[in-house]
Amino acid sequence: MGREENGVALRCPLVVAAGGRDGERCEPSLGSGVTDGCVCGSGVCVCDPRAVLGHAGRQTWSSQMDFIMSCVGFAVGLGNVWRFPYLCYKNGGGVFLLPYALMVFIGGIPVFFLEIALGQFMKQGGVSAWNIAPLFKGLGLASMVIVFFCNTYYILILAWGLYFLVHSFTYPLPWASCSQEWNTPNCTLDFSRSCSNQTFLTSSSSTSSPLNLSSLELNASCLEPEGMRSPIMEFWERKVLRLSGGLDEVGDINNSMVLCLLATWVIVYFCIWKGVKSTGKVVYFTALFPYLVLVVLFVHGISLPGAVSGIVYYLNPDWSKLRDAQVWIDAATQIFYSYAIGLGALTALGSYNRFNNNCYQDAFVLALINSGTSFFAGFVVFSVLGFMAAEQGVDISKVAESGPGLVFIAYPKAVTLMPLAPLWAVLFFCMLLVLGLDSQFVGVEGFITGLLDMLPPKSYFSSVRREVVVAICCITCFFIDLSMVTEGGMYVFQLFDYYSASGITLLWQAFWECVVVAWVYGADRFMDDVARMIGYRPLPYMKWCWSYITPLVCMGVFLFHVVNYKPLVYNGVYVYPWWGETLGWALALSSMLCIPLTVLYKLLHCKGSLTERWRYLTTPVWGRHHLEFLPPETEVKLLPSSDLSKKHTPI
Repeated sequence: MGREENGVALRCPLVVAAGGRDGERCEPSLGSGVTDGCVCGSGVCVCDPRAVLGHAGRQTWSSQMDFIMSCVGFAVGLGNVWRFPYLCYKNGGGVFLLPYALMVFIGGIPVFFLEIALGQFMKQGGVSAWNIAPLFKGLGLASMVIVFFCNTYYILILAWGLYFLVHSFTYPLPWASCSQEWNTPNCTLDFSRSCSNQTFLTSSSSTSSPLNLSSLELNASCLEPEGMRSPIMEFWERKVLRLSGGLDEVGDINNSMVLCLLATWVIVYFCIWKGVKSTGKVVYFTALFPYLVLVVLFVHGISLPGAVSGIVYYLNPDWSKLRDAQVWIDAATQIFYSYAIGLGALTALGSYNRFNNNCYQDAFVLALINSGTSFFAGFVVFSVLGFMAAEQGVDISKVAESGPGLVFIAYPKAVTLMPLAPLWAVLFFCMLLVLGLDSQFVGVEGFITGLLDMLPPKSYFSSVRREVVVAICCITCFFIDLSMVTEGGMYVFQLFDYYSASGITLLWQAFWECVVVAWVYGADRFMDDVARMIGYRPLPYMKWCWSYITPLVCMGVFLFHVVNYKPLVYNGVYVYPWWGETLGWALALSSMLCIPLTVLYKLLHCKGSLTERWRYLTTPVWGRHHLEFLPPETEVKLLPSSDLSKKHTPI
């Protein structure tokens, strides 16, 4: 039975095995690492809530708009600009919006809302938030692994963008002619021949990455007649990448790219080193500036010859596509990618909200912004592709591209055909850089938040300044990135992109998030928790999605990806060696196995029957901020902070 103490119902979160002597330190949850502020009393583990969860001194956003902008900056990224428009065109034009909208409501919004609400309710980052069901804390570890890999390789795209931006301040543009030192005798400006589909980076594969750097077919041959090379292709492969013959040909480090990489990491560091107070201000620029540039590019794009044809091609409906399963798979996969689900960063961002913030309303607003941006970006992209097709005298299907083929080849090539080419190149690559930067530093912030929340209170490491932790993280990632700026670096980059944050890993993560919240903790229970925060229960459809619909969608798409898996291939020619593919799967499994291995470890190292272990390990660990609303009829017991401080002597 519960008892009142000073008019507030107090609760002991987890009961420990009998036998502990009163006053001895104890651990409220196996593997939680919490001992400071937790002592035995009458056979139970009683804790100062500040030692377990919900530290009173946790930062919050200066205003709720800081949170909105941070989520927009993180979730609205490169994939919205270079992946969605191509998928829409490829999968039936305007018809694709039907399966896409359906997947938004049954997949994207429910998980997006779940992650934000979980962080806001638990007041912890991507790992410690899973104290809601400590047995499944491996979910948090898995998200940390995934977001660490993303932080490591995503920034390389920004380094490429910075390199293009620097070279855009020249006239003529260095990729506009064949007269540069890196050009070969095969370089040509003749694009009159008809085009045929080839693959720019890899074969189409079911494990497609969140950045879509390696999964969609691109029309590289439109840019280079047979036996010849276009100037933009030679600039990309011979100047930017300095591409070698394979993964085993590492080659020299590209010093110019190292400088660009270092510059981007320095920018990221100074954007996040002081926490959300500084990050929340930076994102006002990084989240809004890309929209300004998109509008400018759209106004300019629709004034170009052939732009209207490109937009019509983008939206032209093909109703027969609705019978194609791949269309629905693409819609579901794009949602989970573009909404940045499963990375733990949304949970971290939500943890800095006020406890009574209306995160339910925020989830719908952010979903509308995210999907609306993707749709609008299609007009910008296809107006330029329509112009490019008209200039080259080919059908637009021959120049419609996605991924880096659009950003680093097709669009730069189209710019060379425009008046004031350097101006439009500078604007485009500024947008690319800023669009990716906020995704990058919010991703790093999510990782740092999870890492700091994992540190035991009053330990040596918990006293280390945040600035030092951020610096160590950035420096570590920078040194890993050096392997990607060598002559064989593109092959390493592809391994990270193709495996570490693939559709398989993200869908696996989202599936278990829904299962744990809906079936272990309880969907109705979580709905009640949300009601305590926002003042009312969300629509019942949210509970149905968490419990049934969304897990089924995640598992269905996951199995589709597994069954249709194809080995990694570069440029349709280079097949990765067996050890390269083994390394790739090691990257993928390093996050996926966190969940079952953590469950197994906790069950094996806990005493009692299986039922007792389950009950013990699935009992939430509450924080100080939860004590105000726990119902009095619950079994409660917790010593006040003053008593704990008297009975416990720190090491």
